[in-house]
Amino acid sequence: MPRGEAIVAILRRGDRLLAVRRGPGVVRPGYWQPLSGKVEPGESQPEAVVREVREEVGLAAAPLAKVWESETDDGRFRLHWWTADAPTGDVVPDPDEVGDFRWVTPEEFLALAPVFDGDREFFTHVLPNLEP
Repeated sequence: MPRGEAIVAILRRGDRLLAVRRGPGVVRPGYWQPLSGKVEPGESQPEAVVREVREEVGLAAAPLAKVWESETDDGRFRLHWWTADAPTGDVVPDPDEVGDFRWVTPEEFLALAPVFDGDREFFTHVLPNLEP
């Protein structure tokens, strides 16, 4: 089976990042993570960032830069990690996909549980080395 393509949106607002708890309508509910979703056929990665953020939390995102690639722990998806800004607007979560959300510092994200190993790797080893 071919591997799918997906984005991860590190959505920033000031010095905080949006963490979401996976809702009941998705695989592995209850995990905390950045926003993520599949890249649709014919869609660019930045377009996927904008669409997924709008669909999952109702915010207008401005993609900034692709900063990392990884794979899901089951190998089904190649993840393309993007930073994006969402300076204004209220979070309106899709109740099937988002069970809860918090604007957190990177340190606060690492204190959430459960989180995926790949997300922990990003927040521990990749994010601290990115330009502010």
